[in-house]
Amino acid sequence: MDDYRIDFARSARKELEALPDSTAMRVLLRIETLAMTPRPNGCRKLAGSDNLWRIRIGDYRVIYSINDKQRVVDVNGVRHRKDAYD
Repeated sequence: MDDYRIDFARSARKELEALPDSTAMRVLLRIETLAMTPRPNGCRKLAGSDNLWRIRIGDYRVIYSINDKQRVVDVNGVRHRKDAYD
C-alpha cells in the first residue's frame, strides 16, 4: 500500500516556520506520520465541515483534509489551540 503525499498550504508552512524550533520539529514529525496513517488514534473530524480533521500536539493543532482517491493529506493550518478554530 502506498503512503499518502503531504501537501502544505502556504499559510500552514508560514505558521510552522514561525514556531520555536523544538516545537516545529515535534509538529513536523507528527505531520510526517500522517503519510502512513492519515487518521491516527486521537484525530477528530471537525464539526461543521465535510473533510477537515485535526490532531493535537501539545498546545498546537494541525488542521488537515484527506483525499483518499488521490492519496493526499492537505495541511491547512498549524496553530495554537486558542486560535485553531477561528
